[in-house]
Amino acid sequence: MPSSYIIKDQEALHFVTFTVHQWVDVFTRNDYVEIIIESINYCQKAKGLKVHAWVIMSNHCHFILSSDKDPLNDIIRDFKKFTAKKIVEEIKNNERESRKKWLLWLFQKNGKIWFWEKGYHGIEIFSQKLFASKVNYIHFNPVKAGIVEKEEEYLNSSCGEFYGIRKSKTILATD
Repeated sequence: MPSSYIIKDQEALHFVTFTVHQWVDVFTRNDYVEIIIESINYCQKAKGLKVHAWVIMSNHCHFILSSDKDPLNDIIRDFKKFTAKKIVEEIKNNERESRKKWLLWLFQKNGKIWFWEKGYHGIEIFSQKLFASKVNYIHFNPVKAGIVEKEEEYLNSSCGEFYGIRKSKTILATD
């Protein structure tokens, strides 16, 4: 595994990206976005995960994360495993999912679930300048994708709280 996928300092802040297998637009459905939010919130309460900034796009998520309890590698592993199973289960049970057959075919390989691409492209945040750059990248992702004109308009992001417009769907770390 490349070194960019290994978190060496488990307590440091890291910019991470989780990509849906084949870049499939799954998070266009709010049901699946809510699974990500609920899982992040659980990891915050139970595992010591700290979320510093985030965005959930249609086919990938960006976060700046740290942990003051469980190792960040373990939290990410467990998060990806749980959300993969839960989202595939939700797809199976979602009567309104028009892409159900295709998605279930795509997200299975040799009888196993393959929802997330491997790795998470972890980059350690070692300076305030890098932190600001990654927060900016995260919050401008929906603008760059042409989804909104202003970054604070996008609801599945921490940007609204950064700008004092609305509370984040996850608790943002203040340290």
